[in-house]
Amino acid sequence: MTPIRLIRSVMVVGGWTLLSRGAGFVRDVMMAAYLGSGPVAEAFFVAFSLPNMFRRFFAEGAFNMAFVPMFAKKLEGGEDAQRFARDAFSGLAGVLVLFSILGTLAMPWLVWAMASGFAGDERFTLAVLFGRISFSYILFISLVALLSGVLNTFGRFTEASFVPVLMNLMFIGSMLIADRQGWDMGLTLAWTVPVTGIAQLAFTWFAARRLGFTLWPGLPRWTPDLKRLLIIAGPAVLAGGVVQINLLVGRQVASYTEGAVAWLNYADRLYQLPLGVVGIAIGTVLLPDLSRRLRAGDAEGGRASFNRGTEFALALTLPAAVALVVIAVPLVAVLYGRGSWQPQDTTATALALAVYGAGLPAFVMHKVLQPLFYAREDTRSPFHYAVVSMVVNAGLAVGLAPVIGYIAAALATTLSAWAMVWQLWRGSRKMGDAAQFDPRMRQRLPRIIAASAAMGAVLWGATLGLTPMLHTPGLRYGALALLVVTGMAAYGLCGIVLGAFRPSDFKTALRRG
Repeated sequence: MTPIRLIRSVMVVGGWTLLSRGAGFVRDVMMAAYLGSGPVAEAFFVAFSLPNMFRRFFAEGAFNMAFVPMFAKKLEGGEDAQRFARDAFSGLAGVLVLFSILGTLAMPWLVWAMASGFAGDERFTLAVLFGRISFSYILFISLVALLSGVLNTFGRFTEASFVPVLMNLMFIGSMLIADRQGWDMGLTLAWTVPVTGIAQLAFTWFAARRLGFTLWPGLPRWTPDLKRLLIIAGPAVLAGGVVQINLLVGRQVASYTEGAVAWLNYADRLYQLPLGVVGIAIGTVLLPDLSRRLRAGDAEGGRASFNRGTEFALALTLPAAVALVVIAVPLVAVLYGRGSWQPQDTTATALALAVYGAGLPAFVMHKVLQPLFYAREDTRSPFHYAVVSMVVNAGLAVGLAPVIGYIAAALATTLSAWAMVWQLWRGSRKMGDAAQFDPRMRQRLPRIIAASAAMGAVLWGATLGLTPMLHTPGLRYGALALLVVTGMAAYGLCGIVLGAFRPSDFKTALRRG
């Protein structure tokens, strides 16, 4: 895959991710209108976070990061990739069936471990109920992650990227039906979770079958390849566990402030939009590409892919981070401000969004740098770095919570993300030229930063000028759209004038395959 094809693939994945994040945002806007930051909302967010947390632990964050490089190398070397995929599929399914049963039975303990601040009130009872209904989602979505790894290795990014879109569309549809039929909204959302998982698994299974990979679960077989897979995945599983401990600490801190779990979740949705579109898209494309290049001994091609991916990521992420900090209040007020939403919800959520926004470049660079290690089947180094990041996160979140309250969770997440990126960057220096910035990247990075800062100044002034419109019903949506367009235009113009990028870079990526 040439650097141009790499960026084109990133844009394909990013486009679908944008659609997914957009649908997910509509989903959360509807939840904010129906539930606000009340006990049902907080209970559902905690219950839904449990299968998602373990999904990242088992599949996306660890197992799949080890599976994709091995699967890609077997395809490149003409080995029996299908048998390897089938054995991995059966092994993962067997472990997760057992884990789903145990997790459902232990739900009260899991909810307490996630949000002990809920104990003794309505939120705890609801979270346990919702959690028991939705926990089986981990089985379905983890198998989806493995099948998506197969699809991505073949360059079939569209099919894999549609999966989260399907989930959000089903949530939106279920809420509309529940509202019309008068169903209990919390229970409707909880039951939608496993139904969505079944639909996502069916979609990816048939997509893999069209490629000739028909993966039926069977009795797990212990093979040398699976043994190697687990050896490689082991440190990544531990690293994934460390990351989830960071999230757990944040939830615990937030659970002691009424409404804070919901505030952080709504802020998370907004900053996840650029993170998903750029960072996750690049990480998805970069890992199989780097794995194949290393197999072929193409160090120069790997360096080019890494640099263009990094350049593309920062050119889109840095201005997004500045915007999330500068216009956090109007974004939250206009997008969420309806129904059960209250003014104090806007203030609290906007503060969390600004703090998360300051960490957005770190979250994206994490997705860019980590494939450098996993493509080399080095899962130990990221684990060691994650442990340090965990200590930073826990120390800041717990230590600052008595002083600044729930926002300590967001601040700790951001600062620990920067600590993780610094370690990944330092570790990548040992990999030779393949992980080094080339002259074009070194030239453009300061200009991207300058263009983003200039855009921030323009946004600040535009916000002051549009404040009356942003608070006027009927005009606020147009005012926010004008604010966003102004920021995009300012960044584009400044970027071109300063030489941060050229319009032809994006046109070429779109035109060529």
